[in-house]
Amino acid sequence: MKTDGAPKVPYKIKIRNVGRTVEADDDDNVMSAAILAGIDYPSGCQSGNCGSCKSELLSGSVKMSNYSRIALKREERTQGLILACRAVPKSDCDIAWLEPDEYVEHPRNEHDCRVAAIEAPTHDVRIVRLDIGDGGALAFSAGQFATLRFGDLPGRDYSMANPPSTEQLEFHIRALPDGLVSEHVAQRLRVGDAVRVVGPSGTAHLRQKHCRPIVAIAGSTGLAPLLSIIQTAIEANMPQPIQLYFGVRQERDLYAMDRLTALAKCHAPLTVIPVISEPKTNCPYRTGLVTDAVAEDHANLDGAKAYIAGPPAMVEAALDILQARRMRGQDCHADAFFTEAEKAALP
Repeated sequence: MKTDGAPKVPYKIKIRNVGRTVEADDDDNVMSAAILAGIDYPSGCQSGNCGSCKSELLSGSVKMSNYSRIALKREERTQGLILACRAVPKSDCDIAWLEPDEYVEHPRNEHDCRVAAIEAPTHDVRIVRLDIGDGGALAFSAGQFATLRFGDLPGRDYSMANPPSTEQLEFHIRALPDGLVSEHVAQRLRVGDAVRVVGPSGTAHLRQKHCRPIVAIAGSTGLAPLLSIIQTAIEANMPQPIQLYFGVRQERDLYAMDRLTALAKCHAPLTVIPVISEPKTNCPYRTGLVTDAVAEDHANLDGAKAYIAGPPAMVEAALDILQARRMRGQDCHADAFFTEAEKAALP
């Protein structure tokens, strides 16, 4: 709690899930006040991008600092939902965090890892595999992400591409223009380098109790969490059809196609649909926007479930298309990959 300047009367925040009341002045957000009081509030990115801390504002008022519409949709905000990491109280409040469906709580741990292998499947993507040096395997649900720290560089969030059943961690990292961390990975990372992994986080994970069709939509390295989800679904003998739409700009940006083909042979209902948005001549794949391909293939998605990962604009377009085709909002599980510049530009 901040004490600079004139004394402030703290607001009282009742957190229904734990039956406790904490205090916060008008500079503290709900999550920071709860954590300061020793409450293990559901959290992820803590920057308004992932939706892990989505909560119901039962009474009182808050001011929301900038956040992504992917993490909190307009209709959800209208219904009284907030993101605790972005909600600054402006009165006494009564709040309850949402209990996610099929929620499995994994402890958020730190692991010292070493780079075991680096692959370059495209000109700008690196597949980085890590061996965990201590603390055992990273417990997570397929589709979640972790924060990686390379030396003294700032931490960045990347999704696990491996299923939770394997101990070696796999991450897909695309080099971004002026990307401090991604350029380090592309140009200077070497086998044997130390990497600190903190996680897991995220709510866009596989729901194994769901038995209706799955639509998976990946943009570029958004393929990583969807690979984890698909592999885990196959391991769990989930019987429903799975359609994976994999969107990239050009043919040279496609990768992991051999792996996807092998997975489709293991699980006959898996269909892999590459979509090229900026094709060269004689492109053998579907062309256009990956979201348009989904729209063309489906008229009614009521009862289906979607997992979406990739650039924010693609994710938002996918959410609009899926819900226009009668998919319920609670069946759309999205993970947008924000650059640091995109985070700073959130409205």
